[in-house]
Amino acid sequence: MSQHVVELMVRPTCGSCNRVKEQITPVIQEACAQLEVRNVEDNRELEVEFGDRVPVVVIDGEEFACWEVDNEELAAELR
Repeated sequence: MSQHVVELMVRPTCGSCNRVKEQITPVIQEACAQLEVRNVEDNRELEVEFGDRVPVVVIDGEEFACWEVDNEELAAELR
């Protein structure tokens, strides 16, 4: 079974980003997936792609959710 990579696109000034990170971290850990938090302001391409549309959850390179994340759907996707 390959390990999923979950990227969370964030901005430092985004309050929702911290909330979503705390919310999804236990789900990701339970699925033995890898979480990478990416500050879109550090990468011009990411900033152009996501802009103010954060937090965004990307699983294995595919956008999964934007702004709100359903933990049950996330867990199912990582199974």
